[in-house]
Amino acid sequence: MTAVLLFHRVLLKISGEALMGSKEFGLDVKMVQQLAQDIKEAYSMGIQLALVVGGGNIFRGVSGAAQGMDRATSDYMGMLATVMNSLALGNALENEGIDVRVMSAISMNDVAEPYIRSRAIRHLKKNRVVIIAAGTGNPYFTTDTAATLRASELACDIILKGTKVNGVYSEDPLKNKDAEFFEKLSYEDVLIKELRVMDMAAIALAREEKIPLLVFSIYSQGELARILKGRGTYSLITDKLS
Repeated sequence: MTAVLLFHRVLLKISGEALMGSKEFGLDVKMVQQLAQDIKEAYSMGIQLALVVGGGNIFRGVSGAAQGMDRATSDYMGMLATVMNSLALGNALENEGIDVRVMSAISMNDVAEPYIRSRAIRHLKKNRVVIIAAGTGNPYFTTDTAATLRASELACDIILKGTKVNGVYSEDPLKNKDAEFFEKLSYEDVLIKELRVMDMAAIALAREEKIPLLVFSIYSQGELARILKGRGTYSLITDKLS
């Protein structure tokens, strides 16, 4: 029996740290390949997929050099890190036989298409995976905010945020084993409790546009497909709790 898909078009936000695997910074090739295989499994289900990748894994390695720089310059460095990650993940997906387009909010035509909303939607309708790099193209905005913005522009049904842990906790569960797990939350809960799910601007935009946010472990192989079939372990953030 074919599984009933819960979503048609999804934006997947992957932290740069997820690409590190067990390394202190940089790219873990095995982790990138695992991600590509998980995305391929979701892609084969007929889901339209847009991806936004962070840059923390690369920027962590050069953050010391950024000390003393102004915020805008530092943020632009971080944006370039997301482009590197997007190209690496795009190449891994192509190796899995998936049609991919990397689109950048900062013009760099030799390595990526410019991000244009109508073009991105056309790619999605043609069953291409779209990887959106360079955040919003502006300093002072995180890739979390970029993910929420692009999900709004592309009329995505939900934002899936892949992290190191399997949902939202009251504290970092890797540091405190007694941290409380939240299966369901409202946007207001996240804002009031100041939970570190996404930055406040991203949560506020998701609330305004009524885009559900689901947080799960990207490290758990096959979890993405399970989530899309309504299974797996995750935290769901929505406008109203029933």
